[in-house]
Amino acid sequence: MKIQRPGPIKQRQWTPLTAANGAVAFGLELGLLAALCYWGFRTGTNPGTRLLLGLGAPALAATVWGLFLAAGGPKYRLPLAAEIVLKLVVLGTGALALYATGRTTLATVYGVLAVVTTAVEYTTA
Repeated sequence: MKIQRPGPIKQRQWTPLTAANGAVAFGLELGLLAALCYWGFRTGTNPGTRLLLGLGAPALAATVWGLFLAAGGPKYRLPLAAEIVLKLVVLGTGALALYATGRTTLATVYGVLAVVTTAVEYTTA
Protein backbone atom coordinates (compact mmCIF):
# COMPACT_ATOMS: atom_id res chain seq x y z
CA MET A 1 0.00 0.00 0.00
CA LYS A 2 1.34 3.41 -0.96
CA ILE A 3 0.23 6.83 0.26
CA GLN A 4 0.02 9.44 -2.46
CA ARG A 5 -1.81 12.62 -3.38
CA PRO A 6 -4.92 11.82 -5.44
CA GLY A 7 -4.38 14.67 -7.90
CA PRO A 8 -6.89 16.89 -9.72
CA ILE A 9 -10.31 15.35 -10.35
CA LYS A 10 -10.02 15.37 -14.13
CA GLN A 11 -6.75 13.40 -14.06
CA ARG A 12 -7.83 10.66 -11.64
CA GLN A 13 -8.45 7.06 -12.60
CA TRP A 14 -12.02 6.44 -11.44
CA THR A 15 -13.07 3.01 -10.23
CA PRO A 16 -16.36 2.13 -8.54
CA LEU A 17 -14.61 2.36 -5.15
CA THR A 18 -13.07 5.77 -5.78
CA ALA A 19 -16.31 7.11 -7.27
CA ALA A 20 -18.32 5.93 -4.25
CA ASN A 21 -15.65 7.30 -1.92
CA GLY A 22 -15.73 10.64 -3.73
CA ALA A 23 -19.50 10.82 -3.33
CA VAL A 24 -19.28 10.04 0.38
CA ALA A 25 -16.43 12.54 0.82
CA PHE A 26 -18.47 15.26 -0.90
CA GLY A 27 -21.39 14.44 1.40
CA LEU A 28 -19.06 14.77 4.38
CA GLU A 29 -17.91 18.17 3.15
CA LEU A 30 -21.51 19.36 2.93
CA GLY A 31 -22.22 17.73 6.29
CA LEU A 32 -19.31 19.63 7.78
CA LEU A 33 -20.85 22.93 6.78
CA ALA A 34 -24.28 21.88 8.06
CA ALA A 35 -22.86 20.61 11.36
CA LEU A 36 -20.92 23.82 11.98
CA CYS A 37 -23.96 25.91 11.10
CA TYR A 38 -26.15 23.84 13.44
CA TRP A 39 -23.57 24.07 16.21
CA GLY A 40 -23.23 27.83 15.80
CA PHE A 41 -26.93 28.54 15.97
CA ARG A 42 -27.35 26.22 18.97
CA THR A 43 -24.29 27.49 20.86
CA GLY A 44 -24.67 31.26 20.75
CA THR A 45 -26.09 32.96 23.82
CA ASN A 46 -27.90 35.75 21.96
CA PRO A 47 -29.09 36.28 18.40
CA GLY A 48 -25.95 38.18 17.42
CA THR A 49 -23.52 35.49 18.52
CA ARG A 50 -25.74 32.76 17.10
CA LEU A 51 -25.69 34.48 13.74
CA LEU A 52 -21.94 35.06 13.91
CA LEU A 53 -21.15 31.47 14.91
CA GLY A 54 -23.82 29.90 12.70
CA LEU A 55 -22.56 31.64 9.58
CA GLY A 56 -18.94 32.37 10.51
CA ALA A 57 -17.84 28.85 11.46
CA PRO A 58 -18.96 27.28 8.15
CA ALA A 59 -17.51 30.22 6.22
CA LEU A 60 -14.15 29.76 7.94
CA ALA A 61 -14.16 26.01 7.27
CA ALA A 62 -15.09 26.58 3.61
CA THR A 63 -12.29 29.12 3.26
CA VAL A 64 -9.67 26.77 4.72
CA TRP A 65 -10.99 23.93 2.55
CA GLY A 66 -10.88 26.04 -0.61
CA LEU A 67 -7.40 27.36 0.06
CA PHE A 68 -5.70 24.10 1.05
CA LEU A 69 -7.90 21.06 0.36
CA ALA A 70 -10.10 21.64 -2.69
CA ALA A 71 -10.45 18.55 -4.87
CA GLY A 72 -10.19 20.56 -8.08
CA GLY A 73 -6.80 21.85 -7.00
CA PRO A 74 -6.17 23.97 -3.92
CA LYS A 75 -4.84 27.48 -4.17
CA TYR A 76 -1.93 26.62 -1.86
CA ARG A 77 -0.39 23.14 -1.96
CA LEU A 78 0.71 21.68 1.39
CA PRO A 79 3.11 18.80 1.94
CA LEU A 80 1.23 15.51 1.72
CA ALA A 81 1.34 14.73 5.45
CA ALA A 82 0.16 18.23 6.36
CA GLU A 83 -2.65 17.98 3.81
CA ILE A 84 -3.90 14.71 5.27
CA VAL A 85 -3.70 16.00 8.85
CA LEU A 86 -5.46 19.26 7.94
CA LYS A 87 -8.23 17.34 6.15
CA LEU A 88 -8.77 15.16 9.22
CA VAL A 89 -8.71 18.18 11.53
CA VAL A 90 -11.22 20.15 9.45
CA LEU A 91 -13.54 17.18 9.01
CA GLY A 92 -13.05 16.38 12.69
CA THR A 93 -14.49 19.75 13.64
CA GLY A 94 -17.75 18.58 12.09
CA ALA A 95 -17.77 15.54 14.37
CA LEU A 96 -16.89 17.73 17.36
CA ALA A 97 -19.67 20.16 16.49
CA LEU A 98 -22.19 17.33 16.35
CA TYR A 99 -20.91 15.91 19.63
CA ALA A 100 -21.10 19.33 21.31
CA THR A 101 -24.76 19.63 20.36
CA GLY A 102 -25.62 16.24 21.82
CA ARG A 103 -25.69 14.25 18.56
CA THR A 104 -23.18 11.66 19.77
CA THR A 105 -24.19 8.79 17.49
CA LEU A 106 -24.18 11.02 14.44
CA ALA A 107 -20.83 12.47 15.53
CA THR A 108 -19.34 8.99 15.82
CA VAL A 109 -20.62 7.89 12.41
CA TYR A 110 -19.42 11.14 10.83
CA GLY A 111 -15.96 10.83 12.43
CA VAL A 112 -15.51 7.22 11.32
CA LEU A 113 -16.62 8.05 7.78
CA ALA A 114 -14.21 10.99 7.69
CA VAL A 115 -11.26 8.79 8.65
CA VAL A 116 -12.24 5.98 6.26
CA THR A 117 -12.84 8.22 3.24
CA THR A 118 -9.58 10.07 3.83
CA ALA A 119 -7.69 6.79 4.11
CA VAL A 120 -9.25 5.47 0.89
CA GLU A 121 -8.59 8.73 -0.95
CA TYR A 122 -4.87 8.79 -0.18
CA THR A 123 -3.99 5.11 -0.49
CA THR A 124 -3.52 2.92 -3.52
CA ALA A 125 -2.82 -0.75 -3.88
